[in-house]
Amino acid sequence: MKLRYSPRSPFARKVLVVAYIHGLTNRIELVATPLSPVAGNDELARENPLMKVPSLVTDDGEVLFDSPVICEYLDALAGGDKLFPPPGPGRLRALRQQALADGILDAIILCAYELSQRPADKRWPAWIEGQMRKAHQGLAAIEREEMSGALTIGPIATGCMLGYLDLRFPDDGWRRRHPRLAAWYEAFQQRPSMAATKPPAD
Repeated sequence: MKLRYSPRSPFARKVLVVAYIHGLTNRIELVATPLSPVAGNDELARENPLMKVPSLVTDDGEVLFDSPVICEYLDALAGGDKLFPPPGPGRLRALRQQALADGILDAIILCAYELSQRPADKRWPAWIEGQMRKAHQGLAAIEREEMSGALTIGPIATGCMLGYLDLRFPDDGWRRRHPRLAAWYEAFQQRPSMAATKPPAD
């Protein structure tokens, strides 16, 4: 299998965590793929018309994207019903948690692009405020989620999201606002799968 990824992408990290947990890392060729929010990447576009990572080419030559699809595919390779529970309340909870974490990441990334790509005199403060409001509301919702029990894709997505939040907005103060979530993350980030996939610092 071939995985196009960016070393700092939290969505790619989620895939790598799943691969690590299932012992699939030695079956995946990692291809670091430069990305830009404004410039195209023709090589990536030939596999993924959305020009996003992660993007996985299976051993059969099928291209899969985005991270929820790839993660579920890897879970199926490992026998299924592990990180993605079978139909029922447990699966809905795991998928809801993943959707929350991924949605928060979407808002955080839009803010990061606004601050890093747009000249200071052309930035839109109301846009940044609106996106960070979504992120903060999402964090408050995750604070109320139950993360104990068997490991699923929900806590994995949440852990990768919090790691990216720390990377891009280290002064956000989410730990002060959400002490229960902070305590959970302090233990979760020590897991071997999280330590092995920690992104490089800027």
